Amino acid sequence: MAKKYWLMKSEPDDFSWDDLLKSKDQTTPWTGVRNYQARNIMRDQMKVGDGVLFYHSNAKPQDIPGLAVVASEPFPDPTQFEKKSKYFDPNSTLDAPRWMCVDVRADAIFEREVTRDALKENEALAEMMVLQKGARLSVQPVSSEHWKIIRKMGRPKKIHAD
Repeated sequence: MAKKYWLMKSEPDDFSWDDLLKSKDQTTPWTGVRNYQARNIMRDQMKVGDGVLFYHSNAKPQDIPGLAVVASEPFPDPTQFEKKSKYFDPNSTLDAPRWMCVDVRADAIFEREVTRDALKENEALAEMMVLQKGARLSVQPVSSEHWKIIRKMGRPKKIHAD
């Protein structure tokens, strides 16, 4: 099966690229997604090894500081069961979890900043979902062509040898 590519948004005040780099094994569960379309992407389409553009949304500047990979099969998002979590869902049960997540692992740091403005200035990226008006989906597909362009823009430096 062909490798797929994704853009995953995170607000840096909630969880940043630096937070991912400080995480155990530079890996974290991508919890807190409460949009059914984004959940379905993680549950049904993401595969271990798929590429991820880690995107800082609601930030100045909005940017992609690095690349990550999907590091696990989908599993129930544990925050849906935690009553004190802002992501608690009283309608979700252990037998029938409503929300899923995947583990994401840092893979490469961009040597050059790739801002939203830089994405918008590149005509070859004009059709990217993240650049479309009203496109607020927190987990979204990225074409292999767009992935290659953004990698070239950022000049990634691998974190892991694998």
